Amino acid sequence: MLSTLPDTDLTMTTNGILLPSAAGKLKAAGLKRVTISLDSLDNDVFQAMNDVGTTVQDVLLGVEAAERAGLHPIKINMVVKRGVNEASVLPMARYFKQQGHILRFIEYMDVGHTNGWRLDEVVPAAEIVEIVGKEMALEPAEANYRGEVANRYRYADGEGEIGLIASVTQPFCQDCTRVRLSADGKLYTCLFAVEGHDLRQAVRSGASHEQLIDTISSIWTRRIDRYSELRSAATEGLQKVEMSYIGG
Repeated sequence: MLSTLPDTDLTMTTNGILLPSAAGKLKAAGLKRVTISLDSLDNDVFQAMNDVGTTVQDVLLGVEAAERAGLHPIKINMVVKRGVNEASVLPMARYFKQQGHILRFIEYMDVGHTNGWRLDEVVPAAEIVEIVGKEMALEPAEANYRGEVANRYRYADGEGEIGLIASVTQPFCQDCTRVRLSADGKLYTCLFAVEGHDLRQAVRSGASHEQLIDTISSIWTRRIDRYSELRSAATEGLQKVEMSYIGG
């Protein structure tokens, strides 16, 4: 149903493990592309980063299935955490450059309230660019659109690109254009939100299309979210919504 809406870029972020059986069905249903989470090619490191008991091979089979189904372009998301998987940065860059997929490095973020985040575990985006660039020359690329969350870099040999999501060291609150809708109808105006706005009640009360537009516009224009810019002792301990609840 969503795929029939005009000007809709319908995508899915997934751990990839069900794609071997589902990729073709998803493509037929109107899904356009996928982003697949993979934090290392080393199985021990990968399993230390995820909590679902899958293997690297499971995820790579999902990548292959997405490619066969035509879910392009495929993006790979890698969260980089100091002391855990920073040694995987270069092997991941080499592998996915060769595979022709876009690898996006994500600074370890304090989303939610349960991941025990510490600032000293963040590997800054600038350090990641330096690590990759020493072996494979990079050059900055312009954003595809205003509000794009990833800073893009092309490989100087013209074969592919990487992206870096640096919301800890390079906050982009002022250019943010994203809202998130949870499965139970709550609208969140920030990835680090403490609470959401109830849209389900408005829909079920019979609000018209125009009234819903007005409601969403009013919520957005009143937003004051600047968590990444303000991150400090003042934001420590906030009971933020978990990423699994709003989908990242």
